[in-house]
Amino acid sequence: MNKAIIGRKAGMTQIFAPDGKMIPVTVVEAGPCPIVQVKTVESDGYTALKLGFGETSEKSLNKPDCGQFKKAGVKPCKVLKEVRLDSVDGYKAGDFVKADIFAAGDKVDVAGVSKGHGYTGVIKRWNQHRLKETHGVGPVHREPGSMGSISDPSRVFKHKHLAGQWGVENVTVQNLEIVRVDAERNAILIKGAIPGPRGGVVTISNSVKQKEN
Repeated sequence: MNKAIIGRKAGMTQIFAPDGKMIPVTVVEAGPCPIVQVKTVESDGYTALKLGFGETSEKSLNKPDCGQFKKAGVKPCKVLKEVRLDSVDGYKAGDFVKADIFAAGDKVDVAGVSKGHGYTGVIKRWNQHRLKETHGVGPVHREPGSMGSISDPSRVFKHKHLAGQWGVENVTVQNLEIVRVDAERNAILIKGAIPGPRGGVVTISNSVKQKEN
């Protein structure tokens, strides 16, 4: 069965396996997520759940969003996301999706927004190398390089690696392993690193690779 939940990246730590091996993990505060709407093939043409995460006040939302939460009978949430599922049987508006829908050993995909690094040069952004600091190079040690011919085509080619905003992009890391689930604390410990800065919102779902196998 396909499963999904919304969470917040709490940070990274490490735990120890029974054999003494150290395992680096990312702690995600996952749910509880109220189900705001259940979408079906008959009514919407596809199956999905609209999940909320993180309570907020009504005054911070517009009227249409407040109406969705009132219709479902749940408190207003800061985050509202739609997750596609193969089947929505057994789900209904007003129920809660909690961390215990996953278990240790599950393979999951984690989607989030990557960390923003601001306006960045080509060395950091594109991993280019700097020029030599010998005589004659001039003050261009960290420059992006040639822009192309001046006469023809008299323009910079598309996809030229230049300085600019780096990060803040939608990123999905696939086939990560859940090491531990703490249902009482609504925490999921995932082996390795996941996208986004600390405090960023992420979506955890069943791994596509696992479903294919």
